[in-house]
Amino acid sequence: MRPPPNMNHRDRFLELQALLASHDTLWRPPAFQAGLPPWCAERPALTAELRALDEATLEHLVQDPDDALRWLAPHLPALVRGAELCALPPLPARALPEPDRRLDAGVPGRKRAQIEAFAAHLPAAGLPLLEWCAGKGHLGRRLALADDVPVRSLEIDPALCAAAERLAGRSRAPQQVVCADALDPASRPHLQGHAVLALHACGELHRSLVRAADRDGAPAYAIAPCCYHRGADGGYRPLGPESRLALDAATLRLAVTETVTAPRHDRRRLVRDQAWKLGFIALRQAIEGGPVPSFRPVPPAWLNGRFEDFCRHLAEREGVRLPTAVDWADWEAVGERRRDEVRRLELVRHAFRRALEVWLALDLVLGFEARGFTARIGTFCERALTPRNLLVLASRRGAGTLQP
Repeated sequence: MRPPPNMNHRDRFLELQALLASHDTLWRPPAFQAGLPPWCAERPALTAELRALDEATLEHLVQDPDDALRWLAPHLPALVRGAELCALPPLPARALPEPDRRLDAGVPGRKRAQIEAFAAHLPAAGLPLLEWCAGKGHLGRRLALADDVPVRSLEIDPALCAAAERLAGRSRAPQQVVCADALDPASRPHLQGHAVLALHACGELHRSLVRAADRDGAPAYAIAPCCYHRGADGGYRPLGPESRLALDAATLRLAVTETVTAPRHDRRRLVRDQAWKLGFIALRQAIEGGPVPSFRPVPPAWLNGRFEDFCRHLAEREGVRLPTAVDWADWEAVGERRRDEVRRLELVRHAFRRALEVWLALDLVLGFEARGFTARIGTFCERALTPRNLLVLASRRGAGTLQP
């Protein structure tokens, strides 16, 4: 899809907002529930075609969101315009000096490629850098060595901080590691006078940068947002002045459900885990009747045993009184059949996830602009490398940094 020509951030944001608001019955109700989404009764032809998909076609559409959109477009023509609005251009890239591979030998290949892509799409700021939620400091160290600028890497995990310090010493990079909570007000002075880098900082960790941008004294920001639901337990708090979508944490998860980078065995495990949860939901509904309330995420260890063990753990936590005799194999099969149906029906909901993600990223842009910054948005890599490939660059007006 080609992006709309000469469309400013505000107009793109508002049109996406209107599209999402007018179709919210399709993307708000999760298919992962005991009953069918309400739209199934309103769109029987679409529902029938989804249920009739063979397994090979379904798997292809799950793994190829663009083809899924094209398949759905005859039933949902607004998706075509949505795709156009989401077609953000790649940001300009620059050539960086070749890294010394001996210095990042422990970095997984995909993570290394993401760091390289992010770094290449940042104009040389000529400023000290502040790496936000730095982990082991790989990104900050890469840019410190490439651009010969000092970097301050802020991370909350002491073990990661210790690893970052060892790596900085080995590489002789001008890198200072600060072990601190990014959301603690005491961490805000670290931003003063620095160009801030945030590669896949989750939820409120990246939104907090925008909220305080007019007070923190950082002249420039580069943010690749991720996990928008993190820190939104009380609901999404908008950043821009014209945000009108009411979103809770569960709905925000929709924006990050694309898993094209997950290994095949991880995807198979996810399907099985969801089948177990749906089997429990069906069992609970048979026991109690009526709608089944949502439940908190379950500990991963509960999914490592048998279906029966999983259900007993969950029933105890949720206060469900199980019958003395339960045909566990039958309820597990019920969950598998329900998951097969859900995988087909959720293609509709997933067709709106990129629109929601771009809307959220544009809210960052408009939030920066409302706080006296100029900002732009684009992509820094293909979605095959990471679906979280959006990058927001912002500079304080008049500073002229991080703007190609």
